Amino acid sequence: MTTTAHQAAPLIPRQDLFGNPTKAGGQISPDGEWLSWLAPKDGVLNVWLAPSSDPAAAKAITSSDNRPIRQYFWAPDSKSVLYVQDKGGDENFLLYGIDVASGDERTLTDFEKTRAMVMGTSQTIKDKILVGLNNRDARFHDAYLLDLNSGELTLVQQNDAYAGFLADDNLKLRMAVRPNTSGGMDFFPITDGTIAETPSDSTGLEDSLTTQPAGFTTDGKTMYWIDSRGRNTAALIAQNVATGEKTIVAENDKADIGGAMSDPKTGEVEAYSFTYLKTEWTAIDPEIKASLEWLDERLEGEFSVQSRTEDDSKWIIGNDPLTSPTKTFIYDRNAETLTEIYTSRPELIGAPLQPMQGLELTSRDGLTLPSYLTLPPGSDSDGNGIPDKAVPMVLLVHGGPWARDGYGFNSYHQWLANRGYAVMSVNFRGSTGFGKDFISAADLEWGKKMHDDLIDAVNWAIGKGITSKDKVAIMGGSYGGYATLAGLTFTPDTFACGVDIVGPSNLETLLATIPPYWEPMIAQFHERMGNPNTPEGLAMLKERSPLYSAGNIVKPLLIGQGANDPRVNQDESDQIVAAMKEKGIPVTYVLYPDEGHGFAKPENNIAFNAVTENFLATCLGGRSEPIGGTVASSTAEIVEGAQYVKGLEDELSD
Repeated sequence: MTTTAHQAAPLIPRQDLFGNPTKAGGQISPDGEWLSWLAPKDGVLNVWLAPSSDPAAAKAITSSDNRPIRQYFWAPDSKSVLYVQDKGGDENFLLYGIDVASGDERTLTDFEKTRAMVMGTSQTIKDKILVGLNNRDARFHDAYLLDLNSGELTLVQQNDAYAGFLADDNLKLRMAVRPNTSGGMDFFPITDGTIAETPSDSTGLEDSLTTQPAGFTTDGKTMYWIDSRGRNTAALIAQNVATGEKTIVAENDKADIGGAMSDPKTGEVEAYSFTYLKTEWTAIDPEIKASLEWLDERLEGEFSVQSRTEDDSKWIIGNDPLTSPTKTFIYDRNAETLTEIYTSRPELIGAPLQPMQGLELTSRDGLTLPSYLTLPPGSDSDGNGIPDKAVPMVLLVHGGPWARDGYGFNSYHQWLANRGYAVMSVNFRGSTGFGKDFISAADLEWGKKMHDDLIDAVNWAIGKGITSKDKVAIMGGSYGGYATLAGLTFTPDTFACGVDIVGPSNLETLLATIPPYWEPMIAQFHERMGNPNTPEGLAMLKERSPLYSAGNIVKPLLIGQGANDPRVNQDESDQIVAAMKEKGIPVTYVLYPDEGHGFAKPENNIAFNAVTENFLATCLGGRSEPIGGTVASSTAEIVEGAQYVKGLEDELSD
């Protein structure tokens, strides 16, 4: 038996790809005095702080001992670091602050069953921010002014109807946003604390995901919009607040404007980006243009500006070399120096990481589907993007569905390619970033044309000789989990197996159990998915729900679920597992009692991936690292079907 090139490549340990990074999330304080990042403390990601002049003198300033801290940011006055944290994946995020001088930590929004959100920050009022709290009514976030140093909360606006508010640099509310019955949004000006009775702007369903206000300049005279009204792709628009006149700042025919760099002091947009297959930046300001070009000449692959000082003299740069681990630098614009702070995963240096290809596929009805493909190491000897011979393939489906796949280092692509699989990610209709027509093409098409796009991509890969008809798995989380269940029920002969992570099986119960703070958006869900309050809508939701077609499943299925998931309740997985058991259909079900919508704890994620790669090896014949003690080291409960995964029963019996 001959050994193929990808079989000869070193097996990248799961720990190296999915364990804690050495460091991540680098930022610089607004005054430039401090560097911060996330790094493990006693095995759990915490916030670390170091003088910008001496990164080696870092120390942990938080002490989470259970759940990793994944989001943090600097207070505008540089006196404190703020972070958000939930409990067990329930997504009730509270806001915490650490005083830099004293090291004291406190809960700034100390409420039960509350989801705090930042509504506004200021360049001129540096010791306060606006926060939203839904502790009074779980459906709506009231606006409060939070004094970051005293911790005092002052009610600014009680909210009984609105999805959100927009504030200016004075931390004054200037606009309220409310869903309308068409599935769009109405925008109401706020003057001296009074919300207008009639909206100044509105959208219908088609513009609801591609039009929103994007903030004010510091002087409050210009309001920016990301706006698709009267066009397909969303443009960046500047509106003169006094006259109402709107000016196009940036636009692109293929993709929505997706990012912007604004002057830290004035708030004026200096550069913008759009992402079609890759992200492309265009600078408006000549000094920003010179800096971006200087960086582009010196960095391999992709880079982004992660953080900037208030005087804009220093930037934190994230660099993705694509086939080596990501790095973070401090860029001194005045001195023109670029100094590496850290490599996120130094253990991946020298690992056989593979390039990602950007593709434009075509659906059966003529839509262009921007997609990405990664091949196993050594499988493409002539570099033409097609393996020398067909290899097994994993179709990796993104969640949302109103989200997108992108270009760059992807731990799942690298992991699965290293195990011997081609990995394909498809921006199916409904994915965001490609204009409103592409999103609207998915309305009422869950399990139908959205699924057809995935099947068309698989057929393209088979036709190109990338894979073979009997060697394709489907895998994904959230909507990607739904797509997996749809694949195994609606097209039961297309896939060799499926991996569903926190995916809904019953669209009727999914819509009935959404978190209360999503309730203002329910009209849009009904218009885009189906309305359970009408007979025809309810019938369609049932037809598109894999649960009711569970008897069609003939291929192996692995399910992962968090018990505390507020978006896709545990019952979504329990229902389909019960239906399969009733019909005598094999299924493997892994439940995590301390997780929510996805697996935040590295030990839980690694355990599920250990089960997944051995499940895929059982179905497709790829390589796998033994499960080892990963399941025992996690909180995983194997509810059903350990016998269907290579090595899992043995691990459980040890």
